[in-house]
Amino acid sequence: MAYKINIEPQVFEDIQEAILYLNRQQKGLGKKFLITVNAKFKLLTTNPFFEIKYENVRTIQTEPFSYLIHFTVDEQLNMVTVRSVLHTSKDWLK
Repeated sequence: MAYKINIEPQVFEDIQEAILYLNRQQKGLGKKFLITVNAKFKLLTTNPFFEIKYENVRTIQTEPFSYLIHFTVDEQLNMVTVRSVLHTSKDWLK
């Protein structure tokens, strides 16, 4: 069964921030990251049942990049809601 993807507005900011950071590390790396993220979004339309990490939030890695896509699944609506795309080593409690 195909799931629809709903991307919260903050996610676009998360992705843009990651692209800028990665391009500072190496030219063109941000584009590769965006391609990877889009591929993961596509995967979530067919298989969103990755491990639940906290509460009802699941994550999927963006290997080889150190970012996790955080999302929830509503099985009744066949909807995946992407909540954030976060670097795995950033201290989010500060």
